[in-house]
Amino acid sequence: MERHQPAGESAGSGEHRLWGGRVAAGPAASLDDLNRSLPVDQRLWAEDVEGSQAWVRALQGAEVLDAAEAGSLIAGLQRVAGRLAAGAAEDAHDEDIHTLVERLLYEEVGTLAGKLHTGRSRNDQVATDSRLWALRALRALAAAVRALQGALLEQAEAHLDLLMPAYTHLRRAQPTRAAHWLLAHFWAFQRDRERIVQAAERVARLPLGSGAIAGAGFPVDRNALAAQLGFVAVAENSIDAVGDRDWVAELAFVGTLGGVHLSRLAEDLILFSSDEFGYVALPDAYTTGSSLMPQKRNPDGLELARGASARLLGELTAVLALLKGLPSGYNKDLQEDKRILFTVVDTLQLLLPVTRETIAALVWREDRLAAATADESLLATDLADELVRRGLPFREAHHAVGRLLRIGEREGSPVTELAPERWAEAHPLFLQPSLPALSATASVEARCASGGSARPAVMAQIAQARAVLAD
Repeated sequence: MERHQPAGESAGSGEHRLWGGRVAAGPAASLDDLNRSLPVDQRLWAEDVEGSQAWVRALQGAEVLDAAEAGSLIAGLQRVAGRLAAGAAEDAHDEDIHTLVERLLYEEVGTLAGKLHTGRSRNDQVATDSRLWALRALRALAAAVRALQGALLEQAEAHLDLLMPAYTHLRRAQPTRAAHWLLAHFWAFQRDRERIVQAAERVARLPLGSGAIAGAGFPVDRNALAAQLGFVAVAENSIDAVGDRDWVAELAFVGTLGGVHLSRLAEDLILFSSDEFGYVALPDAYTTGSSLMPQKRNPDGLELARGASARLLGELTAVLALLKGLPSGYNKDLQEDKRILFTVVDTLQLLLPVTRETIAALVWREDRLAAATADESLLATDLADELVRRGLPFREAHHAVGRLLRIGEREGSPVTELAPERWAEAHPLFLQPSLPALSATASVEARCASGGSARPAVMAQIAQARAVLAD
């Protein structure tokens, strides 16, 4: 195929810039190294080609291009896409993806390529490319979060009647259902998924047609552009459109909070799978061994999830610091936004599948859970509740149970083995009409209010969770 030499290039130089008329010489090598963003933004090639094809159609609608020119440019851009898909960016030395696409287009269609950039700036071009990429990434992340929720929900349904201790301050607190614990994490990820959807609505504002800062100099139909590219609306102000990276900060926040939820789930599982707890066994495929100690099975996947949340927090801090001192309009500082955006999305796309697969393959140690829920201290609140039923104000009942526990500690005996007079010493109502008969099962079933851990309440939660997944 015949290749055309881009305008302004010397033969064999391989150099093409979207600027340069005002500057007498090319940039110093050190500035070129700093300025060059192609190694990062080459990931936007598909979005850059798609946005450029839409811009060609907009220029045709504005009568800047005739039908033949538009057809040649669109076809040439399609060939450029094929070359980029085959790896044309890998050894390229262009300044950025926009420059590379234009250079390749010159090679495909000759000087006609020079008309593509009419009325368009890299400022509105890169903002459009990045938003297009982010919209697709958000859809993928929402699907990955939903899949993790599905794994949590399936485990909850499969272990509806399995009891475990619930914890506050990392101390055993009260009995609950394993399903209730699983659903606690489900709802945290549901909030993450809702935030992804809400963030996507703000991402889907089209910057293209804003030019460098003052708007396009040709009567392009921006609403048609928005519809063609899948945006819900156009950016209302050209100055804001090229300088706005609030949406990157919002995505970094949404991703960071999702990482925090992954980290908290990981921490629970690391503890629960330890020898000291032993409530669950992690699947072999998601653990590693020790280079020295043959007996070890380390929860590396979960620990990496916990650790990666720190990196996400760093990216959130970075984008906020990046934006805080910028004047309005586009500034080159914003070239850093893509590193942040890509890092946040890439990290979550690594963490979500391995966490989902770990949850799906969890094995519950019912013997260890039964032993843990037999701990009578878990029923202290139920003893206080029973005294309330017998007519005692709760605060007095709370103190009476505390006295009973101190008596048990003093005598070195579980309270269930204390003599009746010891119970009466704590409070006479413990014996009227008889000593309370409590159990972990009765404790859980007493929590029947909406959102509680009784079987009907958890079944209602599961039905609600199924409904939000189906939405």
